[in-house]
Amino acid sequence: MGLFKRDRSGTDSGDDALASEAPADDAPAERAGDLSDAPPEQGPWDRSDVTDEAEYLNLGSIWLKGLTGMELRIEVDEQEQQITGVTAVLGESAVQLQAFAAPRTEGVWVDIRNEIAAAITDSGGTAEVVTGEFGQELRTRMPQTGPDGGTTFVPARFLGVDGPRWFLRAVVSGRAASDLDAAGPIHEVVRTVVIDRGDAAMPPRELLPLRLPEAVAPAAPAASAAPAGGPPRLDDLNPFERGPEITEVR
Repeated sequence: MGLFKRDRSGTDSGDDALASEAPADDAPAERAGDLSDAPPEQGPWDRSDVTDEAEYLNLGSIWLKGLTGMELRIEVDEQEQQITGVTAVLGESAVQLQAFAAPRTEGVWVDIRNEIAAAITDSGGTAEVVTGEFGQELRTRMPQTGPDGGTTFVPARFLGVDGPRWFLRAVVSGRAASDLDAAGPIHEVVRTVVIDRGDAAMPPRELLPLRLPEAVAPAAPAASAAPAGGPPRLDDLNPFERGPEITEVR
């Protein structure tokens, strides 16, 4: 049986990214900005595209394919007792994934991208919009305090994908943030991810619920993540800064 039963396409949306979600109807939701039936070359995929779940690690709203040598970090807000994100680490690179609710017909990536860029530049960093494998992305250099107390600049790439009533944000750090030749495995994580939006009504930008994989004990602690929906704090974007966490190696 084929892994995907049908294709969908996604492009950047217009500027009205904060419009409220339209009432549900009987028509199938299409990806924001989808004006044709041209099939995409890759994911991320919607849950409705998947016919075989066996190859995925189900984390609730985010499903991941296991790659050889991939270390998985589940991030938890201990105060709220809520899973806030998942980070996949491959070698010297990492990608943090978070999925959010979005309007039915309009994407949120344009506005979120602008907000992240403003937060970084206001803090003394740099941000540039470029076209990459997943459409327009934000390539940044974020200021951080170095061991000697001076300021260093850490590269990070922000990828965004507007899907049918969901938005996926992927933050690439480590070697793949500055060396695109080394980004292949990290891009494979993003292009094969599946988003399970669910049917519940949710306001745009609300974090879609995540859960622990069945093989991981729920009592284990994990690291905190950035606030849902808004620009992440600059000190929260380095997955290599170790803290309490749940780790699974696949």
